[in-house]
Amino acid sequence: MSLLTPDQHKAQAAQKAVEYIQDGHILGLGTGSTVHHFLTALGERIQAGLRVRGVPTSQVTATYATQLGIPLLGNDEPWDIDVAIDGADQVDPQLNLIKGGGGALLREKIVARAAKQFIVIVDQAKHRPHLGLPFLLPVEILSFGWRTTQRQLEKMGWPAPRREQTGQPCMTDNGNYIVDIQIPDIADPSSLESALLHLPGVVECGLFVQMASLVITGTDQGTRLTSASNISS
Repeated sequence: MSLLTPDQHKAQAAQKAVEYIQDGHILGLGTGSTVHHFLTALGERIQAGLRVRGVPTSQVTATYATQLGIPLLGNDEPWDIDVAIDGADQVDPQLNLIKGGGGALLREKIVARAAKQFIVIVDQAKHRPHLGLPFLLPVEILSFGWRTTQRQLEKMGWPAPRREQTGQPCMTDNGNYIVDIQIPDIADPSSLESALLHLPGVVECGLFVQMASLVITGTDQGTRLTSASNISS
């Protein structure tokens, strides 16, 4: 039985991630409950004199960061991001990820790809022997012709229902829909990512393949660090 709750594991990982932030850094700020802990800890360091600027991946993150006094960069300038910090919904042994449970996968991938270092913070339950069910794979699609895009996705062999809330489609901050593909076992994340992005109407998918530089995991025994440089391909 776990001694700590998943939320305590998340907070533990978030606190460790703050140690990687240096004065003057430009930060990619992810989205989700684990990142919420990170932003809280980062705000405390800013109050103590740390100087950083952030690039938020969602309006939710931007709002909370502003409340904490974290300066944010706008969209109309190129970003030279030193470190991006984000959570994940699943992590496999090669540090491939599923992200997008919070609906911000497109912006999260843009920011993570732009960063010199991409640090992922998770609780221990997010580690899985392979990606896939019980977690769904989010895919962001255009609302234009969405049923046709959905049909093409389902021809790949899995159900892909549109994400809805109270009977209405969930809209991303980019004004798009999300479908959640029910894939039991993603044996080749890289090939699947390429296949999904090849379909017209698909904007982005929640597979983050070989992007994480470091995964910080909160556990009952403390934080565990797994570096991409120590993972055999």
